[in-house]
Amino acid sequence: MNRAAKAAAGSVVLGLVVLALKYAAYRLTGSVALYSDALETVINVVAAAAAVWALRVSAKPADREHPYGHHKAEYFSAVLEGVLIVLAALSILRAAWLDYRDPRPLDLSPLGLGANALATVLNAAWAWALMRFGRRWRSPALAADGRHLLADVVTSTALLAGVLLVLLTGQLALDPALAAAAALYILWSGWDLTRESVGGLMDEAASPEVLARIRALISAEAEGALEAHDLRTRHAGRVTFVDFHLVVPGDMRVAEAHEICDRVEAALKREVEDAVIVIHVEPEHKAKHQGVVVL
Repeated sequence: MNRAAKAAAGSVVLGLVVLALKYAAYRLTGSVALYSDALETVINVVAAAAAVWALRVSAKPADREHPYGHHKAEYFSAVLEGVLIVLAALSILRAAWLDYRDPRPLDLSPLGLGANALATVLNAAWAWALMRFGRRWRSPALAADGRHLLADVVTSTALLAGVLLVLLTGQLALDPALAAAAALYILWSGWDLTRESVGGLMDEAASPEVLARIRALISAEAEGALEAHDLRTRHAGRVTFVDFHLVVPGDMRVAEAHEICDRVEAALKREVEDAVIVIHVEPEHKAKHQGVVVL
């Protein structure tokens, strides 16, 4: 199991601990807002388990059936997590509506509130770690898991403060209102996550900043060539695919053209981590006089 999969497995273990704490908080207080918090944690555990599977699949080397590797498996996990978040939000809205129609008194339980607070602190620490790991290891699945947990931390903090306010004021209608507000925030978070993950499945190009760096490197390192055109990029998990056409003088020997390609490829791999590069060499009459001009 690679390091990213181990981190995702840690999310499953932590999620089960947090779920136990939040369910205990709900049972001790009777708050539908805290019930919504516990329900979202169920989604966290399921999503973390899906991330473990996706990361193990994405780590497999390329094979005959998948010559470009299995990197996109991470995006399936991220899309699933987004869908689960949306379903959790809808379930919370239903629970909030039922509680609004038939309000129940809350129990001021220091133990219950303390359990929820401890769960929130644990989630905050792990969310920060996962987002850091996701950026460092370029893992969409870990980054999605971290963002999901961060959304959970925000809602948990707001809900805990709201439950305290309900207990202090005696306004029972605030409890389902807080749960509904949390559900809407979770719904927005799930939609945003799903949209970004679908972009990865659709072979979204590298960011404008990365594209600019790639163009500058080709221009600086391809000495001896004339131009580069039809530059294309796409992301697949932590891997960035780069391909372009490199125009060289018609009388240049194959060995010289290959040497230029090796130099450009080495520079790009130093700049773009986990890059897979394909360069198509063409004679000068194929020049389009556009794209990247070699310095």
